[in-house]
Amino acid sequence: MKSVKEQLAIIKRGAEEILVEKELIEKLESGKPLRVKAGFDPTAADLHLGHTVLINKLKQFQDLGHEILFLIGDFTAMIGDPTGKSQTRPPLSREEIEANAATYKEQVFKILDPAKTKVVFNSEWMSKMTAEDMIKLAGTVTVARMLERNDFSDRYQSNTPIAIHEFLYPMVQGYDSVALEADIELGGTDQKFNLLMGRTLQGHFGKSQQCTLTMPILEGLDGVQKMSKSLNNYIGIKDEPNDMFGKVMSVSDELMWRYYELLSFESIETIEGYKQAVADGENPRNIKVKLAMELIARFHSEEAAQSALQDFETRFSKNAIPDEMPEFTFEGEMPLATLLKDAGLVGSTSDAHRMTKQGAVKINGEKVDDSRALMPTGTTSVYQVGKRKFARVTIK
Repeated sequence: MKSVKEQLAIIKRGAEEILVEKELIEKLESGKPLRVKAGFDPTAADLHLGHTVLINKLKQFQDLGHEILFLIGDFTAMIGDPTGKSQTRPPLSREEIEANAATYKEQVFKILDPAKTKVVFNSEWMSKMTAEDMIKLAGTVTVARMLERNDFSDRYQSNTPIAIHEFLYPMVQGYDSVALEADIELGGTDQKFNLLMGRTLQGHFGKSQQCTLTMPILEGLDGVQKMSKSLNNYIGIKDEPNDMFGKVMSVSDELMWRYYELLSFESIETIEGYKQAVADGENPRNIKVKLAMELIARFHSEEAAQSALQDFETRFSKNAIPDEMPEFTFEGEMPLATLLKDAGLVGSTSDAHRMTKQGAVKINGEKVDDSRALMPTGTTSVYQVGKRKFARVTIK
């Protein structure tokens, strides 16, 4: 096992905050493998790269010799996480949850070692709770404490309804840490309140209190909003290799380093070397290719990564898409013809309709034939008219 100093450097890579770092150091100094918990509610069938930020951190703990508790929140999913929500979420059915949970296990083991990962479901202990047990649990937290959460406070101040069962969510997530006797819990920065609830309840039940580690929320392909399927700015774990490659290559040069920090398993020294190479004149596209290849190999195979690279070079490099081009940001969905005009690629929407009909318009190297199609928000794409006019357009 690595020294405490070496472990801490790996653990802190990309992390936003550790509470309490001094206690974590003490736990590491004990020499005992830590019980590292992260929970995922199976609210959708597929995971995207934003979800893997936490899973990657679990992998780092696993490689350091610690015990990984991958918690599937099948019980909490029936409540619905109110974090960041402006209104009550509709609960999922048991059938939906079970179907989604099955896909989660399949996907996370593309990163984690299944032989060294303990998959647990919080229904294992929560379904055994009686009404009396739940009332006692609810008695450990005050309404004032719940209203310290910004989302609850904002909804309360604006007279937006808050259902009583939503208050149960952070308590149940916190009780998971009691049941699992977690030493450290990981979560996104938006989960800080819930993570600290676990620490509070462990103290209430006389358990050793967990440390918490928060990770940043990964921005989507637009570089602005968090990666989300609903915003269509995501890269899915199950995306086809060619699609994954194209999406990674559409990321801005600046955002690429963020993705390297949170998604790559390359060493910090290697990534710093890449940055120096770019500073010395290396084309950022070449570095981006390395990231795309790493991710595709992880979620598919080395062969799939090589094939995707060849396909990309055939479709893009041979079409001579330049590295430098005008960049635009527009608000809201808009027809393709309007976008082409506003980006200066055509003189008028009539020209856009005509050029599209002639097959002279491409999006990310692919010909399009509907000039009236709405271009969705949450996307960044390269638009081309003819052989020489290009623009990179982000739609918020």
